[in-house]
Amino acid sequence: MPTGNYIRQNSVKTRLAAGLAANHVEGFLQWLRERQYTPLTVIERERLLACWTDWACEAGYAFETIRDAYKASYTLIGSGYRSRFRGDLHKDAVECAKLFIIYLETCKVLDSLPAPTEPALLVEFRHWALEQHGLAETTLGFYLHVIRLFVAYMGEDPTTYTAATIRAFVLERGQNVSQCRVKGIIVSTRSFLRFLVATKRCPSGLVHALPRSANWQLTSIPRFLPDAEIERIIDACDGEHRLRDRAIILLLARLGLRASEVARLTFDDLDWSQGHIRIHGKGRRLELLPLTQEIGDAIVAYVTRQRPPVPTRALFVTVVAPVHEINRIVVKCLVNRALTRAGIDSPHRGAHILRHSAATAMLRHGVSLADVGAVLRHRDTAMTAHYAKVDLTLLSAIAQPWDGRAPC
Repeated sequence: MPTGNYIRQNSVKTRLAAGLAANHVEGFLQWLRERQYTPLTVIERERLLACWTDWACEAGYAFETIRDAYKASYTLIGSGYRSRFRGDLHKDAVECAKLFIIYLETCKVLDSLPAPTEPALLVEFRHWALEQHGLAETTLGFYLHVIRLFVAYMGEDPTTYTAATIRAFVLERGQNVSQCRVKGIIVSTRSFLRFLVATKRCPSGLVHALPRSANWQLTSIPRFLPDAEIERIIDACDGEHRLRDRAIILLLARLGLRASEVARLTFDDLDWSQGHIRIHGKGRRLELLPLTQEIGDAIVAYVTRQRPPVPTRALFVTVVAPVHEINRIVVKCLVNRALTRAGIDSPHRGAHILRHSAATAMLRHGVSLADVGAVLRHRDTAMTAHYAKVDLTLLSAIAQPWDGRAPC
């Protein structure tokens, strides 16, 4: 038997080297390590990526069409495709491909590649909405979802749009949905029509094709939790592994921040010398709120004792790999879990219940309506007055005199 050094061939690395991800594998693996993936998980992701790239190459895809390859594989798995042998395409491999594409987008590698096909009207509307109206990404995302359906229904030629067909679209989409959803469809469609009018693609009269939906604003009692339950929620975020949750809950419950505003906070938004937090509010407005001792201590504890060292200026990041900045959905789920741990039985379990609770708590403790409106950053004073319904004394302060005749 011959002697000598034998090198075992690594089939995974060989398959990756021959696939469409060959030039970016090592960078992807290092990116995973920087985001706190464990060594065993990194190895598993490498194997899954090899499975997916094998399928993509056999299906005739190249790196230039990697987004199309992912879309096709996702559709294939959704249609019920099952692996035929070890190493074949399966759900976990497709999820790994999605993670790989996120890495490529993060590193700007895909900037030079063709973007997913999108009607030119929608691409131009996105830029118009962001630059001219300063819409938040979350709001714009909802608008675009409705507008994609609108364009698919109406076609890409605005000169063919009529008031009758526009109303027909809204009536069809509005069947079997809530009143709030119908209002969202109307607002999104009207915004798109305003864009078409502004760019001289259709006559201005079409903006008025959709009447306003019935809406009884500010008629309900504000949803809020009493002070004792708020304290229970904060106490439910004790322990070293929940320092992030505690800091976020305090920002929501004490300052009445929105979930998206918390998610967008960065280290640059904290002014420790002046005791201010800079908030990125609606319409790209930048506003200052006080950085209280309680909130400051919670943030310092999180940053120094729990936050992992990741290359991002975002203040709050995820606690499991891949570690990256959080979004408003993470904040919403975090609040929901805190309510459950605190034993709070409330039908409203999102982050906004804490904003309402902060407003009503300030009013009950003697803070004026004007000051509450300044903290919540309301543009309309009627929104702030809505919270006065929780206190009859405050209601009497804002009630208007009755001009009618006295009853018999």
